[in-house]
Amino acid sequence: MSIRLTDNMQKNLGFYCEQIVENSKFDLEDYDLSSVKRGLRNPDGTGVTAGVTNICNVEGYYIDDNERIPREGKLRFRGINMKYIVEACEEENRFGYEEVAWLLIFGRLPNKDELEQFTRNLGANRELPQDFIEDMIMKAPSPDIMNKMARCVLALYSYDDNPDETSVLNILTQSLQILAKMPEIMGNAYQVKRRHYYRQSMSINPVNPEHTTAQAILSSIRSDGSFTDEEAKLLDTCLMVHAEHGGGNNSTFATRVLSSSGTDTYSAIAAGIGALKGPRHGGANIKVAQMVELLRQNVKDINDEGQVADYLTKVVKKEAGDGSGLIYGMGHAVYTLSDPRAVILKARAEKAAVGTEFEEDFRLLNTIEKLTPEIFFNIKRNKKPMCANVDLYSGLVYKMLGIPEDLFTPIFTVARIAGWSAHRMEEVLTGGRIIRPAYKNVIKPGKYIPIDER
Repeated sequence: MSIRLTDNMQKNLGFYCEQIVENSKFDLEDYDLSSVKRGLRNPDGTGVTAGVTNICNVEGYYIDDNERIPREGKLRFRGINMKYIVEACEEENRFGYEEVAWLLIFGRLPNKDELEQFTRNLGANRELPQDFIEDMIMKAPSPDIMNKMARCVLALYSYDDNPDETSVLNILTQSLQILAKMPEIMGNAYQVKRRHYYRQSMSINPVNPEHTTAQAILSSIRSDGSFTDEEAKLLDTCLMVHAEHGGGNNSTFATRVLSSSGTDTYSAIAAGIGALKGPRHGGANIKVAQMVELLRQNVKDINDEGQVADYLTKVVKKEAGDGSGLIYGMGHAVYTLSDPRAVILKARAEKAAVGTEFEEDFRLLNTIEKLTPEIFFNIKRNKKPMCANVDLYSGLVYKMLGIPEDLFTPIFTVARIAGWSAHRMEEVLTGGRIIRPAYKNVIKPGKYIPIDER
């Protein structure tokens, strides 16, 4: 689709764009002079405190005598170390995402009966409304599944008999409906993209109410709907580590900002999806895959650390890669010595890759993790610790599961619905005020000129 422009406007579009750029400029010193914390970040890179929460704690350092001291990363869901939840579920050979979702939403661990009831309830509500697939997913296929998922969440508003009420009961009901339906929305959106953009066969598989979230995802994205228990449980681990990450991350904060306005659940969750799509946020997992592919194309021997280091040096200098100067999958705003999510996924990726065609891929990512901190120090003299983040290894895990890049960030989204839902309810219950930060105007007063004199 393209907008219809008059010939004269079409001719002058370049000029108009130059005007936009020129009139958007201001001296970056204005940030410092006005004590503006760009990106809501403090001078030391930490986030500006914008609220309090009971839901999640992201730990990557501690403060001693006003000095930021690095520490091994920890991620706590409702006070419980996420690592221990993952390990317990793996030791007991059971699925864990539903347990994490319950914990985040209700604030405590479920007992066995509550967890079984919750899991059955999600399965029973996965089915999309009648004709929803035809009307909302098949029509106007999207080149990016994230946009289609946001559109579908907004569309669910029209199927809700009471969409705007913000009582705890109503928001909870809506949140559980979205949580249940997202695997089907994502899977069907992918199938439609396969048909429309790749000219491949499309398979809309029937919903199995007995499936967990991880099983439902694999069933919906695979043409034959089949998967092994080992595959489903590996994906389940990915969902657990992606389910929540504090109130300050971009997509959760977006959800809380919209929630503070009193808007409906569907609008608030769609905002989170839009934020997570960005390559500086959830979309970074796709950027890692693209970066690795460029590295493979430009490095003669990817098993030679020296050659890999030379290429990564060019990436940081903006002489290679996508020109951003970023090594995707490395570094984090909070984590310093380690990202606990990356630690978990790296271990699972290594175990699954040994002896397979993916072993070389794992070694390459491990090399990138090893070399990057020193390269950044040599070029930028940045002494801050730099660790691998969750995006470095998540894409490899998905790749080993046969999941295409189109679905890397959408799967992240399916997992994060639990965290967004918990934060929305907490904001509505405790926020009390609309979130409204200030922007300092730095343009000088101007004079209105009558149109005939311009």
